[in-house]
Amino acid sequence: MAKLIAFQGEPGAFSHAAAHALFPRGKAFPCVTFEDTLVAVKSGQADYGVVPVENSLYGRITDIYHLLPESGLYITGEHFSRIEMNLLGVRGSTLKDIKSVQSLSVALGQCRKFIRKHRLKTINGGDTAGSAREIAERGDKSVAAIASRFAAEVYGLDILAENIEDAAHNTTRFLVISRDPETPKRGRKPVKTTFVFRVRNVPAALYKAMGGFATNGVNMTKLESYMLDGSFTATQFYADIEGHPEDPSVKLAFEELGFFTNHFHVLGVYPSAKP
Repeated sequence: MAKLIAFQGEPGAFSHAAAHALFPRGKAFPCVTFEDTLVAVKSGQADYGVVPVENSLYGRITDIYHLLPESGLYITGEHFSRIEMNLLGVRGSTLKDIKSVQSLSVALGQCRKFIRKHRLKTINGGDTAGSAREIAERGDKSVAAIASRFAAEVYGLDILAENIEDAAHNTTRFLVISRDPETPKRGRKPVKTTFVFRVRNVPAALYKAMGGFATNGVNMTKLESYMLDGSFTATQFYADIEGHPEDPSVKLAFEELGFFTNHFHVLGVYPSAKP
């Protein structure tokens, strides 16, 4: 039986494409919001979830940092997806036919040069995949959508222009989430460990907490902070490190971290993917 893979967005969304790349035999389970995606996995409606956590152009996906630590779910994998914007039109249309282009405002902003060059009128859509769906339903050869190649396949649209984004380094990092941890064995392949923590309210607590990673040679690839419950004095940190909790160096770093924190929780240990 095919696994159900939850993602936020409509069929054909970039998250759907990432889910398909990770689980090519899985069955798509679209969700309206990130919270709905996590709930679908937590409740057992879906077997796994695939959610974006950061983008090379726009930084972190804030909602995930707030929702994931409180969800009771675990990170079991990661995937880097190159975000390629394509101009999609109804079957039989050509680039010369297009007068207007519809997409998510962020996607339109990423393709300013192409839009300006071809003197296209822009239409703000709810998201990229939804815009592709609406273009297919409308059947107007003068209106195109900016969306993924996957969306073209889902909605039967022609790709009129490929890779029209201004920046060639647009990449999104996705996380795979599950109800249960799937911790790989130590030493076989490179792994990452993701965890959250809160430092004690003492001077230089964060500096001292981080010292254990430096002195033990543990590479920290991400450290993000965010407020808890809207408080300016309550801060939680989200971190990624290279290494397994059973590595002697990581054990020592975590032990030192414990002296300066009043909350520590591992969100997942999973194989490291290449960007």
